[in-house]
Amino acid sequence: MLILQDFLIQELLLEAKTIPAGLCPLGKTITRNQHVRKEFDIICASGNSFVISIRQCTLNIQDFSVILGYRNPGFNSIFRLRRYNGKSHYHTNPIEDERFRDYHVHTATERYQRIGAKEDHFAQVSTKYFNLESAIQCLFDECGFRPSINDAPLFTGQME
Repeated sequence: MLILQDFLIQELLLEAKTIPAGLCPLGKTITRNQHVRKEFDIICASGNSFVISIRQCTLNIQDFSVILGYRNPGFNSIFRLRRYNGKSHYHTNPIEDERFRDYHVHTATERYQRIGAKEDHFAQVSTKYFNLESAIQCLFDECGFRPSINDAPLFTGQME
């Protein structure tokens, strides 16, 4: 089992990434098992590959996840770096002995990997978002996202 250390997790989170087309605003989604879903692949200048996965329940709009995953070279799985969840369920951090039901952000940690838990099991309550769209904006703000150069005012002609 590969364990990513906290400093590498932080580097991956902060690595410059381009906001993928069709994510903001969220374009056409796929409905499956009472959830709308969409995935976006991102390749960075470094060659690192990431994926953003969006999921929202059609029956309860507070049941959603916005996930930033890392495609670790040589592995056939996604390492979840960050996950923004709605407040549709309780979450427990066993190491910290905390339990809550609120909007919360999961972050991959070395300590949870070492006890055999999912890499992003640790979570903290957040007041920075309140729905799916604002959770996507938090992902952009906190995880190294930059608008595409094609969206810059020089290229769009929308200079002030």
